[in-house]
Amino acid sequence: MKIIPNLDKEFLPAILWNHEFKKTTLENGESVTLGLLRDDKVVARRTVKISSDLDSSFFYIERMLKAMLWAIGGNRILIAGPDALVDRLQKHYSESASGKFDAEIIGEKIYSRSITVEQASAEEISEPTQEGAALGRHLDGYRIGFDLGGSDRKCAAVIDGKVVFSEEIKWDPYFETNPQYHYDGTMDSLKRAAAHLPRVDAIGGSAAGVYVDNEVRVASLFRGVSADEFETEVRPIFAKLKEAWEGVPFEVVNDGEVTALAGAMSLKDDAVLGISMGTSLAAGYVTPEGNITSWLNELAFIPVDYRPNGPIDEWSGDIGCGVQFFSQQGVARLAPLAGIDFEKDTPFAEQLVEVQRLMSENDQRARNIYETIGTCFGYAIAHYSTIYDFRNLLILGRVTSGEGGQIIIEKAEEVLKAEFPNLASTLKISMPDEQMKRHGQAVAAASLPIIK
Repeated sequence: MKIIPNLDKEFLPAILWNHEFKKTTLENGESVTLGLLRDDKVVARRTVKISSDLDSSFFYIERMLKAMLWAIGGNRILIAGPDALVDRLQKHYSESASGKFDAEIIGEKIYSRSITVEQASAEEISEPTQEGAALGRHLDGYRIGFDLGGSDRKCAAVIDGKVVFSEEIKWDPYFETNPQYHYDGTMDSLKRAAAHLPRVDAIGGSAAGVYVDNEVRVASLFRGVSADEFETEVRPIFAKLKEAWEGVPFEVVNDGEVTALAGAMSLKDDAVLGISMGTSLAAGYVTPEGNITSWLNELAFIPVDYRPNGPIDEWSGDIGCGVQFFSQQGVARLAPLAGIDFEKDTPFAEQLVEVQRLMSENDQRARNIYETIGTCFGYAIAHYSTIYDFRNLLILGRVTSGEGGQIIIEKAEEVLKAEFPNLASTLKISMPDEQMKRHGQAVAAASLPIIK
């Protein structure tokens, strides 16, 4: 590394590890073709080279597949490669803790089919199908836009693209066991917004998690609900809300997608990757063609640090995942390394507030935290660019509030210019302006449905 994170000196960027591994395969590497499918449709295809060292080759391929799975999504993996590699990957998803987590959450919960690894010829792995839906940017009529977060829910009334009412209400959905709490809270916000409209023509919303055809597949907002009630009450919650609103056009997508869409609308440009550093690490993507995809964009689970003793994600059990670097958890992890001590069990949100207060007083310990996050983020951006085609990077979330957010951007840009000058020359990194912060997300969410 040309630039070392000052509080995390053992950080091993995924992008640099991959570059070094590729050097070992230049002369005698064996070609391997990977295909990621959702059922029978190829959604991603990669041809790479591996070395004669099975351990490093497995690590290289498995980390690449993990990034593809959590960014793009799929439940079948086709591999044109050596038997030993295929066999080891099959065992990984059926026997190892992190592999079984990916297989259960992505395969079974999201796509209703556990992840499989199958051997194939390169010719049997077709080029991926181009996808994308031109959701959003519909501003006609009387609309409601809402966003369900981990600590608050937001709602706005919008008339022909103009916000006439907006409100933010605190709630605590994470460990609420009764799904009626989520339904009633969302309905309350919708009614509050509707009171400022002569009628409701359409409702659009966003929330943390994975949503397919308005169904909740996986979402931390509902982690307290039992598995049985999740299936009967949570999975169809938005269909029930739509029915309660007499079937008006109703669209719900991941909050990262709406963030990216809001960014594209604000910037008047496309090819946008939106990244939110908040309770967790969320992301959304607008293609160069201006479309929202059906990709998962769950960057929280994508490893950005390849050191074997890196920080462990408490949910997936995997090492070096993005959530441990670019979220409230990341701030809490770095705080003791910076010399800022908190009482045991101090909530991450409260730790972040204190670090932000110290930063406002120009405390060097707080500055070290933000500089470390920014340095790691610069290397992560380069890693993300191997998955996404973007020229605009929008960063937001509570971690980026105040002076710390600007420090994160400055350090990330420093890394990009030093290590990846070609990417740095084509990429624009920005934060939301005040207009987008206040109303952009609500307007983008409200613009999702088409009024027929």
